Amino acid sequence: MADESQKWVLVLTAQTPTNIAVIKYWGKRDENLILAINDSISVTLDPDHLCTTTSVAVSPTFDQDRMWLNGKEISLLGGRYQNCLREIRSRASDLEDEKKGIKIAKKDWEKLHVHIASHNNFPTAAGLASSAAGFACLVFSLAKLMNVKEDQGQLSAIARQGSGSACRSLYGGFVKWVMGKDEKGSDSIAIQLADEKHWDELVIIIAVVSSRQKETSSTSGMRDSVETSALIQHRAKEVVPKRIVQMEEAIKNRDFPSFAHLTCADSNQFHAVCLDTYPPIFYMNDTSHKIISCIEKWNRSEGTPQVAYTFDAGPNAVMIARNRKTAALLLQRLLFHFPPHSDTNLDSYVIGDKSILQDAGVQDMKDIETLPPPPEIKDNVPAQKSKGDVSYFICTRPGRGPVLLPESQSLLNPETGLPK
Repeated sequence: MADESQKWVLVLTAQTPTNIAVIKYWGKRDENLILAINDSISVTLDPDHLCTTTSVAVSPTFDQDRMWLNGKEISLLGGRYQNCLREIRSRASDLEDEKKGIKIAKKDWEKLHVHIASHNNFPTAAGLASSAAGFACLVFSLAKLMNVKEDQGQLSAIARQGSGSACRSLYGGFVKWVMGKDEKGSDSIAIQLADEKHWDELVIIIAVVSSRQKETSSTSGMRDSVETSALIQHRAKEVVPKRIVQMEEAIKNRDFPSFAHLTCADSNQFHAVCLDTYPPIFYMNDTSHKIISCIEKWNRSEGTPQVAYTFDAGPNAVMIARNRKTAALLLQRLLFHFPPHSDTNLDSYVIGDKSILQDAGVQDMKDIETLPPPPEIKDNVPAQKSKGDVSYFICTRPGRGPVLLPESQSLLNPETGLPK
């Protein structure tokens, strides 16, 4: 190892997307290793709009492992962080950085400490899978720093030990988490079903109904469901295996009606399991239910699904439109039913890919006020408007997997290894 008196710091930065499950993971058969009771399938979201950026640094001058999340130092003593750090360190290889004159032998990684700084560009713990992107980015960046030779599939098994759905964020496009059979979890890994270019006409709009932390964490909610819900066993054994096969087929064939039907049905069943849990868990709220009603009415009036909806462990709606034209019509409907408060800046009410706003013919707040009621609303029924019920909308699309970022985007100072 380099002489201890050398004050070198080695820094590396990565960016990892979040993902949204269309066939849900709910329930573990092993709490410690995070092994699921069923397979799941997700869509990776474009990291330009939803991602975690993580910088990792190593130096002989660091006296302990430290981590900062969104600028605030957090403890790394939790079992999940420790599992990921241990698994990555045990797979580290010799590393040489000729430019900086740094050599690290495989055995030295056990003695060296790391600094980690992580930033989400979306609310943490609000049901937008921030832990998935976070742990995936932690594992991906540490694996690159420590010259780990394992492939993405094997890395996904490590990320899974931080957060189950994190294993799916190591790939772009459409991803399946195979629950596996091995009790040690060696075959519980993520595989890519198709990349983000396979079905690139899909457009995703997320309604952030609440960016507050949820009352029941996914971890405790799952545990309660496994212990008390009769429906969850039926779901895992009978329902999900069939849906996985059908969903893989729908993705392969870009069959939107089947994709939408399966996505909506699986989201609704997941929330039915939450209601079937004792005490019951309420992740969705009145606004979530209004959004479902709005989409169901539209889909029924068209005779074929235009939009799929899915909700994770929170009230935020993720809506997947079959193409850009449909996405513009969807945004018109959402802005009609859920207009912002009059003092809201439109620029902060619709974020991400703002070009969808132009497609929807909305330039400013006046355009929202003059939007006509959607044709599926019957003339004799006064249109219900829920002003201020949605915090903001994010327009996005299926996206790529993790990437390394240039040094200029580091969250850590390359001289000290401390947050900038």
